[in-house]
Amino acid sequence: MVRRSGRRPGNQDTRQSILDAARTMFAERGFDRASIRAIATAAQVDPALVHHYFGTKDKLFLASMNAPIDPAELLPKALSGPREEAGERLVRMILGVWDSPAGSAAVAMLRSAMSNDWTARLLREFVVTQILRRAIAELGLKDEDAQLRTGLVATQIAGLAVVRYVLRVEPVASTDPETLVRAIGPTVQRYLTGPLS
Repeated sequence: MVRRSGRRPGNQDTRQSILDAARTMFAERGFDRASIRAIATAAQVDPALVHHYFGTKDKLFLASMNAPIDPAELLPKALSGPREEAGERLVRMILGVWDSPAGSAAVAMLRSAMSNDWTARLLREFVVTQILRRAIAELGLKDEDAQLRTGLVATQIAGLAVVRYVLRVEPVASTDPETLVRAIGPTVQRYLTGPLS
């Protein structure tokens, strides 16, 4: 019997090996410095197989995170329209996701990130590369404060998520989403487009 050398062919175990290697690589190196080639090498597969299973690096990252949403699909919808209403649309979108069945996976990820450094690094990479950078691009934020602006938005969204879905502080936990949109949206809007001083 001739034993083959080289990379193993694709199957479910291979797919899982790619995901495991991707999680490790993204957590250790971050999204930008983790390459498909390095992930393939760690999983002992050909880079073409990674592309076959997952397509792009973004899609591989979402799969490795078990992300309940794809920000590349949702953010353009939430941020298109009058710029002065972007804050409310963004809060509405976030509440819609967290109040949906996908929200339970998001809550689990958030809880895990609060107690596990490895998960926190993955979640941070997800927030920065998949959400904040996309928001900067969608809104056309070009000033030197663009990263600060989106980071401040993240403080509001993360705070809302923790209070409403993790700690379940009342009355925020049971407040009608549109009430929260009207209350939090203007603050998010100020962070996006208003003066920061």
